[in-house]
Amino acid sequence: MVSSFRPNISSFSLSGFIQITRFWNLLIIVFTQYFTALFLVDSGEGPYYYLTHSKLFLLCLSSVFIAAAGYIINDYYDVKIDLINKPQRVIVGKMMKRRVAMVSHVVISGLGIILGGLLSPEIGFINLFAVGFLWLYSNQLKRMPLVGNFVVAALTGLAVYIVDVLFGTHNIMILAFAVFAFSFSLIREVIKDIEDVKGDATFGCKTLPVLYGVRKTKNMLYIFSILFLMGMCFLAYTFVGTELTLFCSGLVFPLGFIAFKLKRADTVRHYYQLSKYCKLIMLIGIFSMVFF
Repeated sequence: MVSSFRPNISSFSLSGFIQITRFWNLLIIVFTQYFTALFLVDSGEGPYYYLTHSKLFLLCLSSVFIAAAGYIINDYYDVKIDLINKPQRVIVGKMMKRRVAMVSHVVISGLGIILGGLLSPEIGFINLFAVGFLWLYSNQLKRMPLVGNFVVAALTGLAVYIVDVLFGTHNIMILAFAVFAFSFSLIREVIKDIEDVKGDATFGCKTLPVLYGVRKTKNMLYIFSILFLMGMCFLAYTFVGTELTLFCSGLVFPLGFIAFKLKRADTVRHYYQLSKYCKLIMLIGIFSMVFF
């Protein structure tokens, strides 16, 4: 007779908490918002002003809290799917009890909303909106074709644009980088759906690759990439000028590289690497802010 085995789950694990909140992704949010303030907010102030700006610090902290809470609630609802797609990365139920994960989500979300409200009612509302949609995404929207992908991508772009809300400069360059973050995040989210198609199909998630197959989903990504490139160049030429248009046209190289790798991809490992490429391109985009 084989005895049943239940893992000894601790109430709280620091390493598990770091993993479930995607520490490196949170760090990217901080760098993004500080780079946006340093290089795109045109206020005539020097770097020291932004590096010591208390409201910018609180904005970054509130964004980090909300993103961390979003990762927690996403993993909370996705335990069964993740046990198929990526069992080695499952935290809830292994390194952290489910009730601890839920309490952590509620507390951290609340802190993010409160900090946003202290900055301004508008930012408080945006943070409340983000928390609500992250919960709705984890519970329902991610199981719908494209809707969940769009929500995550929109919130990624919002993490850039909210810096402009804080400083009130109405800088077109901040909007341009927000659109850039949105677009590459959308591409990455769809690629992740292809990577996770096995688990998603098992539990009835109606993502694009589950509904239409991998090949048609790839074709949709090619079309979206072309439309994104054309749209960025058009907006750059219309509202800024030739220099930004040339910069945007340079996106043909990373997009072409992704399209090339996507066409050849046919394993989970390939799609995982493509997801990492998209994140790397987004990081390069952040660092390119220094030129503006």
